[in-house]
Amino acid sequence: MTKINVLLEKINGGENALFHELYGTEAGTLKAQAERYADLMGEFEKTFGGDDVQLFSSPGRTEIGGNHTDHNHGRVLAGAVNLDNIAVAAKNDSNIIRIKSVGYPEFQVDLSSLEIDESQFFTSSSLVKGICARMKEVGYTIGGFDACIEGRVPKGSGLSSSASFEVLIGAIVNALFNDGKMSAVENAIIGQWAENNYFGKPCGLMDQTACSVGGLITIDFEDPAKPIVKEVDFDFVSTGFSLVITDVGGGHDDPASQAEYASLPTEMKSVAAELDAKVLREVTLEQIVDKIPEIRTKTGDRAILRAYHFQGDNQRVVEQVAALENNDFQSFLKMVVESGYSSYMYNQNIYDIVHKDEQVVSLGLALSEMVLKGHGAWRVHGGGFGGTIQAFVPQEKLEEYVKTLEHVYGEGKCHTLFIRSKGASKLDL
Repeated sequence: MTKINVLLEKINGGENALFHELYGTEAGTLKAQAERYADLMGEFEKTFGGDDVQLFSSPGRTEIGGNHTDHNHGRVLAGAVNLDNIAVAAKNDSNIIRIKSVGYPEFQVDLSSLEIDESQFFTSSSLVKGICARMKEVGYTIGGFDACIEGRVPKGSGLSSSASFEVLIGAIVNALFNDGKMSAVENAIIGQWAENNYFGKPCGLMDQTACSVGGLITIDFEDPAKPIVKEVDFDFVSTGFSLVITDVGGGHDDPASQAEYASLPTEMKSVAAELDAKVLREVTLEQIVDKIPEIRTKTGDRAILRAYHFQGDNQRVVEQVAALENNDFQSFLKMVVESGYSSYMYNQNIYDIVHKDEQVVSLGLALSEMVLKGHGAWRVHGGGFGGTIQAFVPQEKLEEYVKTLEHVYGEGKCHTLFIRSKGASKLDL
């Protein structure tokens, strides 16, 4: 634990090596980030009264390859980005967790009662309770703490604000009560478990792993209990392209839309089940095609199309990683576009059929193609049905691309990002 006034001195207006690693080297950005941390420490003192704290940061993530492959034990290519959730936290020597997120009312979690409560599904308190329950179950120490959190990973943006929050909580409990013994991958697994069981959302493991581990990584989830994480050595800056994530809005939290999202892993697994398997990773495309006449009446055609997408995108990740490792960036860009088309035509997670008149992702992809065809790459980003799209934009097209997309979606909706090396962790300034 460190006194707030000491931390402010170490932050030094953002001019320190750690802030350069997290947020880049632009002076205005570093100053704004320093003010952000100072404000949050002030909020902590005002809310909880203490001035002996620790600082934490958890990045959002960008999915670069493998769209909806993780939940069927497939492969992904992902990176941690320089939009993050930060926290100021300290033990409170009680059995109560108290969290105040900027812009939201304070909530509390009583650690004396860790049972699943379905009436609390889809709440932040359920995620915190689930993380603590699972950490305790697997042998880690838990305890009460106070935290102020401020988030710059937009909700519903496809940059995984929920996963970033989950592994941030895991990092806090790990540092405050376990001397940092829990690995980044285990933090991710626990976060996913909490989201599945306490939050009520059947997500895969890719989001949490990318946010927790950091850097540009490829993850193989063939054994989801022991995902194979490999760093990919590639310098995007040297390509002259920018990674642009555009917040196109949309997306709904109503039960019908939640069911649409949940149908993706469910339908993929229904095809696998007809081939006596649990997930699509256990079967081949040839086996699926051979059985189509027998199973389409049971699974529906959409499920088979989604299975076709899985097989293509799962293999494409291998080829994308190979292209990057061989510095064949043009082949990589071509596969980004192929992945996007597959998501649109076969995985069908571009718009929500319940709200079919609202096609914010479809429109964003059309505008991206108009500007970037023959020059860059574009695809849906994340879960789909609203949220964000992703583009790799050459510098000579960047101004035109941002102007075109923000003309429709609003100023500030395009985020020009970079891959940061540090995942969810305590910040040692």
